[in-house]
Amino acid sequence: MKKLKPIMLAGTGSDVGKSIIATAFCRIFLQDGYQPAPFKAQNMALNSFITADGLEIGRAQAVQAEAARVDCQTDMNPLLLKPSGDKTSQVVLNGKAIGNQSAYAYFRKEGRDELRQAVHQAFDRLEGKYNPIVMEGAGSIAEVNLREIDLVNMSMAMYAGADVILIADIDRGGVFASVYGTVMLMNEEERKHIKGIIINKFRGDARLFESGIKIIEDLCKVPVLGVVPQYTDIHIEEEDSVVLQTKSMNAERGKINVVVILLKHLSNYTDFNVLERDPRVHLFYSNNTEEVEKADIILIPGSKNTISDLYEMRKNGLAQSIINARKNGATVVGICGGYQMMGQEVCDPFHVESEIERFPGLGLLPTTTIMGKEKVTRQTEFTFLDQPQPCKGYEIHMGSTRPIEGTKSKPVNHTEEGQTDGYYVDNKCFGTYIHGILDNSNVIEHILAPYTDKLNEEPLDLAQFKEEQYDKLADHVRQHVNMDLLYKILKQED
Repeated sequence: MKKLKPIMLAGTGSDVGKSIIATAFCRIFLQDGYQPAPFKAQNMALNSFITADGLEIGRAQAVQAEAARVDCQTDMNPLLLKPSGDKTSQVVLNGKAIGNQSAYAYFRKEGRDELRQAVHQAFDRLEGKYNPIVMEGAGSIAEVNLREIDLVNMSMAMYAGADVILIADIDRGGVFASVYGTVMLMNEEERKHIKGIIINKFRGDARLFESGIKIIEDLCKVPVLGVVPQYTDIHIEEEDSVVLQTKSMNAERGKINVVVILLKHLSNYTDFNVLERDPRVHLFYSNNTEEVEKADIILIPGSKNTISDLYEMRKNGLAQSIINARKNGATVVGICGGYQMMGQEVCDPFHVESEIERFPGLGLLPTTTIMGKEKVTRQTEFTFLDQPQPCKGYEIHMGSTRPIEGTKSKPVNHTEEGQTDGYYVDNKCFGTYIHGILDNSNVIEHILAPYTDKLNEEPLDLAQFKEEQYDKLADHVRQHVNMDLLYKILKQED
């Protein structure tokens, strides 16, 4: 296949659909016989994934790699920022945490050369193996005050020699101003790389926007490659947790009602995607005490700041609601930080998360957790309880959890390395460090078993479902984007 230039999906702002459009192009290029791979130099997200070699990247790039049917690797997202407070983030470079930094310290000019070199080297390694590289920008590319320290947007596009496709969200309004303003704020050299515009999230009859397309093209001197309609019937993992609060919070009759506790520092909410798509389940996110107590199953998710979220749960009454629900027969399962919270206490002697050295947990498990300085990141193969089926998942946590003195170990999982994980009280109360545990059908069946009298639906085939969704997304974008013109752009010599 002819070598294509890298393509960057850049945005007029955050949440305009860059990640989803990039995912679509990863699958489209694959369908057309190419070997694409995703790349985002710098990502900021609490939702991460662990590669086969135990390193950490943003979940969005793992999803894009899955759409391209390639194994994910840290070169696809060499720099990941994981917010741990309002002004502080953990910095993950080439898959490994290198410390916490304030936003002010991170965005200084000093030290940028080292990070810039790292992301450039990662891109170079990828481009040597894949064709084309599907790049994603971050936020708006028009943050001109950050031009000198930019690692992920136009500076990266220019280094890569990428053709930039500008994505604009018409659903939020102001699309003409956002597109024209973005293009005009680029300097002359940057503007040369903007080769097309995609209007995303359109609602209604696209024929009514034909005059709008001409206006944008006349103003910006850049072709509009397509107008992509909003959809509701395609399910791809979302990158931003802001969408969680829009999910229904009302219990449904005839289904198993599952609530995920909506924590302030919630991380890895993709742990619950399979359950959410299961036709037998109604899954919602909530921090409302009444809604939590009405649920059949309560899932306590991972957290980037376990002690802070525990404190909030006690202050707003959520902790007592979870305890009450457990007493009244509800299932409570904790994953990673949620597992830590379910114990008797969480100790932080090294001040990894805060100045609080000990904080009481929910008391649902006879365990204690000590926060450690080193982060555990690894993919894991394991067996669940005494079941023979092999399962897969991954771990991302700082700290270790063990039974309190005088209590026997009752592990949930046994890994292929001979280690144990989690604590199991009974079929309605346990915790585990393993993310992705709910992607395994036998684990889901175990959790849903006490409520089978409500069910008349068949379980979900996850692998088949994901493939169908990637193909549906690709078909949707292909139908509304001028792919002939895009290929012509990507094949042109500058």
